[in-house]
Amino acid sequence: MSYKLAIVDDSFQIITALTNELSQFSDIEIVVKAKNGQDFLAQLRGLQPEQLPHLALMDIDMPLLNGIETVRVSSVLYESMKYIMLTVFDDDDTLFEAIKAGADGYLLKEEQPLVILRAIKEVMEHEGAPMSPRIARKTFEFLTNKQNNSSDAVPTNLSQREMDILKGLYDGLDYKQIASRLIISPFTVRNHITAIYDKLHVSSKTEAVKLAIKNKWM
Repeated sequence: MSYKLAIVDDSFQIITALTNELSQFSDIEIVVKAKNGQDFLAQLRGLQPEQLPHLALMDIDMPLLNGIETVRVSSVLYESMKYIMLTVFDDDDTLFEAIKAGADGYLLKEEQPLVILRAIKEVMEHEGAPMSPRIARKTFEFLTNKQNNSSDAVPTNLSQREMDILKGLYDGLDYKQIASRLIISPFTVRNHITAIYDKLHVSSKTEAVKLAIKNKWM
């Protein structure tokens, strides 16, 4: 079986190196190369379902939208996609946040291409949680108690007014009903909803509400 991959990293050199290294394997096809999480989500929106990557190799420290936040959003919008964090970070807090966000594996960038290939197959074929040996001991207990797709309430960059409007969407209200509830104009509601979509990197009410439910903001 062959697998479509996305590589998400703010380093052009790393994207190029990974593309060259992984393309040597006949069962790997690189279909998305993105410079940050925002770019990644934008490219996914332009693809048909059959064109979507099966798995993303995701850096953590990126501008605009980092890897952890990207996985948190993408795992809701594209439920079948898998994620391996490929990063230089091995500290506990970063690791655990990545796992809680929905990451399926965690490898250091120093790993050889064959190790990365084995990790991809472990995730895709055996639903494993591959990790670099250097950090595996830190996470054994955490991983054995991990619940798939679980997430604590997480902070967002939405204002209180935007949260109020998102709550209106969650409650199934239309623009006029939200405006009436908050004693503002429908035009103001529309502007706030546009800002909400932009900040959450979604393009519809359904996607925004799904994120709210997923992350327990309501």
